[in-house]
Amino acid sequence: MILPRTGIGVDVHAYAPDNDPQPLWLGGLFWKGERGLSGHSDGDCVAHAAADALFSACGIGDLGTHFGTDRPEFAGASGVKLLGEAARIVRAAGFEIGNVAVQFVANRPKFGPRREESQRVLSAAAGASVSVTATTSDGLGFTGRGEGISAVATALVYAVPAATQSDSA
Repeated sequence: MILPRTGIGVDVHAYAPDNDPQPLWLGGLFWKGERGLSGHSDGDCVAHAAADALFSACGIGDLGTHFGTDRPEFAGASGVKLLGEAARIVRAAGFEIGNVAVQFVANRPKFGPRREESQRVLSAAAGASVSVTATTSDGLGFTGRGEGISAVATALVYAVPAATQSDSA
């Protein structure tokens, strides 16, 4: 019997300071006119949380293990690229991805009109279904004060039988 495994990923980024503005990349999309996030890569906490949930589900480390700030080659990297690479690492470790669900907490941007676009971009990167939802914190905490964005993700993976892995290699 093949049992699914679940993982959780959390990512948080502060908004970039006024004296070092950054573009906003969130959910794999560029948000023109919105204040960007600080980070080693592009700061896309939705994509980062999704990747971290995949690693968690497989028990193969976390975002820092694979793309840490000590890795200069990932400076400024796209969250979509990191999610795609995470999916590749997960599959190379003998797992297949069932799905990933992400919820981010922020006052802005207004996500609903671009939800489907974001889900298409992230699903293509992961090679599996990625759903994204958004909420606010009703003015509470750092997200409510407009200091940054947080995201929480869950992932479902399952081990691929060894015979199937060698057949597809």
